[in-house]
Amino acid sequence: MELGRTNGVPYIKRTKDGRINIKSGNKIDLVIKWTIIILSILTVMAFFFFNYTGLQLERAIPETAHNLRAMFLEPALNHFSLGEAVYQVGITVGLGVLATVIGAVIALFLALMAAENLSKPWISKSVRAVVAIIRAVPTVLWVLIFAIAAGLGSEAAVLGMLFHSIAYLVKAFSEAFEEVDAGILEALRATGANWWHVVTHGVLPSTFTYLLSWVFLRFEINFGVAVAMGAAAGAGGIGFELFMASGFYFDLREVGFITYAILIIAVLLEIISTRLKSRYFPASTNN
Repeated sequence: MELGRTNGVPYIKRTKDGRINIKSGNKIDLVIKWTIIILSILTVMAFFFFNYTGLQLERAIPETAHNLRAMFLEPALNHFSLGEAVYQVGITVGLGVLATVIGAVIALFLALMAAENLSKPWISKSVRAVVAIIRAVPTVLWVLIFAIAAGLGSEAAVLGMLFHSIAYLVKAFSEAFEEVDAGILEALRATGANWWHVVTHGVLPSTFTYLLSWVFLRFEINFGVAVAMGAAAGAGGIGFELFMASGFYFDLREVGFITYAILIIAVLLEIISTRLKSRYFPASTNN
């Protein structure tokens, strides 16, 4: 006799001699458990294969503490002014905004074709396959590809971020469209509404708050990528100044100042996005 299910709850089995054997968990839990154990063992073993030649902990620890103190407790600008820093931050934010806005507009139309409840199966599968391939390539790699093809500059950074933003948002938007109540779509079609009317009067009003949240999330990602690509793709901005301060001047105090500036901008973007959603779309903040 067997009682229960192997879905994470206790599994009860009566043996041939009449005894009851109670087991908890299932095969998935067992796989996860052994995966964690094996990865932990490999992590510990990796420390025994490191090359510790020349490592002097008695010197490394105080020097690291000194560098961290100079970076985060004594920030300063030595190679450019505060006005130039604000200008460079504006360039980085502008790159993120440009890639996000253009990507969101293109992704909206592609997502309508990718949604299974709004498009034909072969169109939906084709769009999903293409964006899956694009999304599988990291944003940084797309930026570097366009930096080689189109040359170093802000164009390569925007194109690279745009490609991955479109693929990312198409997946997010299409899944939001597919969550729309089928009864709403059927009711609109029953009244004689065409495809475009169904989209504008049924799909978009029901999912707009979710689309807005995904766009804000992608913008935060693009801002971070724009910082990283400031030097790698020659896009400029505060990322380029961070590269110069860390790799060329080796000015830890300036690195600390730029790090704080990036952190402040990231916090401000989060506050602005939260305020906008709570003011104009209060339903999205209550979910």
